[in-house]
Amino acid sequence: MNVKARTLTINQDRLQKRIQELAQIGKIGETGVCRLALSPEDRAGVDLVRSWMDEAGMQTRIDDFGNLIGRVNGRNSDAPLLMIGSHIDSQPYGGQYDGVIGVLGALEVVQTMREQSLVPEQSIEVIAFCDEEGCRFQKGLFGSRGILNRLEPGELERTDKNGVTRRQALIEFGCDPDALEGSVYPEGSIGAFLELHIEQGPILDSADEAVGIVSAISGPLWWTVELTGFAGHAGSVPMNMRQDALLGAAKVIVAVNELARLDPAAPTVGTVGHLEVFPDSRNIIPERVRFTVDLRDIDLERRNEREQALREVIELAAMEGGLKYTITEDTNSDPRYCASWIKDIIREESKAMGIEPRELMSGPFHDALALSYVCDYGMIFVRCKDGISHNPQEFSTYEDIALGTELLYKTVLRII
Repeated sequence: MNVKARTLTINQDRLQKRIQELAQIGKIGETGVCRLALSPEDRAGVDLVRSWMDEAGMQTRIDDFGNLIGRVNGRNSDAPLLMIGSHIDSQPYGGQYDGVIGVLGALEVVQTMREQSLVPEQSIEVIAFCDEEGCRFQKGLFGSRGILNRLEPGELERTDKNGVTRRQALIEFGCDPDALEGSVYPEGSIGAFLELHIEQGPILDSADEAVGIVSAISGPLWWTVELTGFAGHAGSVPMNMRQDALLGAAKVIVAVNELARLDPAAPTVGTVGHLEVFPDSRNIIPERVRFTVDLRDIDLERRNEREQALREVIELAAMEGGLKYTITEDTNSDPRYCASWIKDIIREESKAMGIEPRELMSGPFHDALALSYVCDYGMIFVRCKDGISHNPQEFSTYEDIALGTELLYKTVLRII
């Protein structure tokens, strides 16, 4: 059904114009976006969204983790707050909608409430989390983990490809990395978290369904693996005497793919998305290779089995090639399930709107994953064409986004 034919409370035209305007910041090609976390483009995007929060009458701030936060005070100042949001940072070769619709949709919800003269019982905060993607410093969910005091030692010293540390980037962004404690939320202060997001998968589009209810988020395991051998002349070192780190890495990379495919019916996925070769010369045997591993599953036991098998593959590849190896664990999270009571509200409000969305799991992780450790959470998915994401061809219709935002609005009204 055409959303235009529905009676929407939220302002679809305003939401659409804001998505389009934000997409001009960091624009690449006709439809792509590159707004790396804590970059000048990211800061310009944050400033623009903050201006819209101000326009909506919210109290705004940028905390020392780089999160943009807009607040509306509720009648009961002692009640745990409702947090709504996502992120606006992108991949280097990203699209216009990933994260963005969750932030601008949440902003639209609060602005509509203000225009309807609705005062919440509990305070509401709309948040654009810093560095959800994790591509610049190879560790994501920085802002959402930060406010929960869940950062790991050494995270501020992680560097990007240009050698810039996260600490330096935060300072350039206008934050004080020595004052992070002041931006941590007290235990129990967040009552629930809601996130609107494109699906980033093909299920809704294949079923011709505009929105879905998220049941759970797969648990991601991220590694950085380094194999070290010995460099030599490509023309003179016999094949049986080589310590070729890239050959060992190739064996591991193939195994990642094969292990993820062991059970065709399972949602296990494995990816090697980043690889560095040293000395990186045509006629030198590679001495050192560093690469990432991304392994995800909704079933923790199955993921653990794949992890152990992959460790054995790495050890065997190193032994056969005369290599040394290290495995650094960058992220390790259990699968996290959405709160039943929030899913029930979303389902009831969907029915009242004349739709019956299916439940589906999320393979990608989201800021909701971090929040799930301290409060109940719920997520609404909006379909994206062919399931394409982390790509300039990422696309969702404004009608679908408006429908998802309207469902978010109705859900918020039930919670507050």
